[in-house]
Amino acid sequence: MPIDYITLMNWRIPDAQQDYTAKDCMLYALGIGFGAAPLDDRHLTHVYEQELTAFPSMAMVIATGGPWARAPGTGIDYAKVVHAEQAFVLHRPLPVGGSAHSRSRVVEIIDKGAGRGAIVTMERDLFVDNDDAPVATLRSSLFCRGDGGCGGPSTPARKPDTMPDRAPDHVHSLPVAPHQALIYRLSGDYNEIHVAPAAAERAGFKAPILHGLCSFAMALRSVADSLNLAAPQITGASVRFTAIVYPGETLETSVWREGDTARFRTRVVERNVVALDFGSVRLGG
Repeated sequence: MPIDYITLMNWRIPDAQQDYTAKDCMLYALGIGFGAAPLDDRHLTHVYEQELTAFPSMAMVIATGGPWARAPGTGIDYAKVVHAEQAFVLHRPLPVGGSAHSRSRVVEIIDKGAGRGAIVTMERDLFVDNDDAPVATLRSSLFCRGDGGCGGPSTPARKPDTMPDRAPDHVHSLPVAPHQALIYRLSGDYNEIHVAPAAAERAGFKAPILHGLCSFAMALRSVADSLNLAAPQITGASVRFTAIVYPGETLETSVWREGDTARFRTRVVERNVVALDFGSVRLGG
């Protein structure tokens, strides 16, 4: 059954719950490459329980509820789904542990036309402990390649930010460890294409690929290092995923500072392809 626009816009995504601890914060940080410089305080603050700080992008992996678009009845051909865009806003710093729950909803479906796919966007509010106000609001877009012609609007309500037309203020490189996806997946994304060579091959990849949210978080690390920011100064970010990343490759992030916003673009050095584009980071503190 194909996507029905009205049905999917009113789809009831189940609430999700997760208890997480300081250990989860440290595991997430290791999964995005912190700890590679164990004598550096900028690493230790995310991997050592003394004065531990949760890296802001961890909000993206807490109480996700799993791949809701796989549920029977959505009409989505999940085998042809790819992660298109991701954004988050932190309303206050993420605690290093607590009882979290989230509420999600479909907010937009863009119909690119029959044979051209559809973009389905979901928003998720993340709550920790008994606070009635969300600690974060997250926005995720799926490019459903097999689901065009569903009858929705053909253009999005907003366009991505324009990237600066000048040389970057900073260029920062980070290596992706060969085993990085094996650590990152322990924060909740167990899709086998990130670990099993046969599954990756069936999906059309030469080897297991890095999680898109991991490459996004690594780019945020590069922004923080380039601008000499403490993690709590990152209060939100958004990005468009444009190419896959393989473990063992190198991510080179170009950074532009524009007042209380940073723009970024990340390429894979070895293949000279842009993996993350239209990146924007909201700076506070």
